[in-house]
Amino acid sequence: MTMLPGRMGVLRGAVGLLLGLSVFLLGAQPAPEVEGIQVPAPPFSDGIFPCTSCHDGKAVKLNTKRRELVDMHGDIELHHGPASRWCLDCHDATDRDHLHLVSGERIEFTASYLLCGQCHGDKLRDWRVGVHGKRTGHWNGEKQYLLCVNCHNPHSPHFKSLQPMPAPTPPQSIQARKGGKP
Repeated sequence: MTMLPGRMGVLRGAVGLLLGLSVFLLGAQPAPEVEGIQVPAPPFSDGIFPCTSCHDGKAVKLNTKRRELVDMHGDIELHHGPASRWCLDCHDATDRDHLHLVSGERIEFTASYLLCGQCHGDKLRDWRVGVHGKRTGHWNGEKQYLLCVNCHNPHSPHFKSLQPMPAPTPPQSIQARKGGKP
């Protein structure tokens, strides 16, 4: 069977459209790897990093049992999957200066986006292309990406509700108050 050239072009276009739509909707293609991502240091609380200054295996003995923390870090309230998550799901048990992925691979705190992306893959994809989060720099050059933790508390990531601000004053009202003509 032979097809007319016009129909072949339409068929190719339709196949391309369907393929592109499936990639978009189903995420059939992995997000492109971004190498050389520049990120600022994570916003650690004062005096707690490096973690191994206390979690050295001597000053604080390793205890991997899930429990409520009362002595130190008692101020941290876990509102990020609290029924199924706890500290050592993300923080490495034997090297507290690192995080770890589900695979067990240790990562730096500056690569925490990989950890977050394990559960929040859509956000990671959007972050990499600049749709989610904040990045600065040049559109075709070096960029600096803020880490997830620069905006979200990793232990309680939802933003707290904000009180809406009053509507802006219309320019004509400003003129009238200053004694000018409206």
